[in-house]
Amino acid sequence: MSERVENLATALRSQFADQLLSCEVALDEVTIEVAREQLLAVCETLKDGSEFQFEQLIDLCGVDYSSYGEVEWDTSDASSSGFSRGVESGSANGRLVFGDELEAATLDRPRFAVVIHLLSYKFNQRLRLRCSAPNDDMPLLPSVTSIWNGADWFEREAFDLFGILFEGHNDLRRILTDYGFVGHPFRKDFPLVGHVEMRYDEEKKRVIYEPVSIEPRVLVPRVIRKEGQTDV
Repeated sequence: MSERVENLATALRSQFADQLLSCEVALDEVTIEVAREQLLAVCETLKDGSEFQFEQLIDLCGVDYSSYGEVEWDTSDASSSGFSRGVESGSANGRLVFGDELEAATLDRPRFAVVIHLLSYKFNQRLRLRCSAPNDDMPLLPSVTSIWNGADWFEREAFDLFGILFEGHNDLRRILTDYGFVGHPFRKDFPLVGHVEMRYDEEKKRVIYEPVSIEPRVLVPRVIRKEGQTDV
């Protein structure tokens, strides 16, 4: 750990004390986690505090922790002949049925969270901040656009793709999907093939939507590589 990163972690623990749920240093990076109720107060100090001055919001994204760390494919004993299947398949026919893995997952944290990456030009430091939405059915967090107005489109993207709501955002609407799109495509229980497909109907002379006809199946395994692991 570099001295500069260590000093930042120490300053964060000292400044916020009980406001932080955690403050961790890994891979020479600092990550803090705050509760929803403390998010705005902590962010204001991070931006305006003389010893922090994180004036630039680099990124804001949503996270869905459903089935976190679980994979349908077991790749720990991968060999030149291919990947082995998981011990427990996702469905009776050995193919993934979307939603099955969510029922089996046991989360020790709220399902949805927002991760914010900040940059201090003055001190040349970076910081990662995570805040979880307490309600899985309606994930709601305060908008940070009043602190960093550059968060505007980032929050719209998190709303569009994950369904995370931002209280105080003055224009929270979809930004990447169609106006009539149903669902949030980055949620773990959203099928990779989608719910509907569209085609041009010669008789109706217009584009129509129909239930998707593609069979969902896993073709490429998700690989979780540990630090220092090399290819087999």
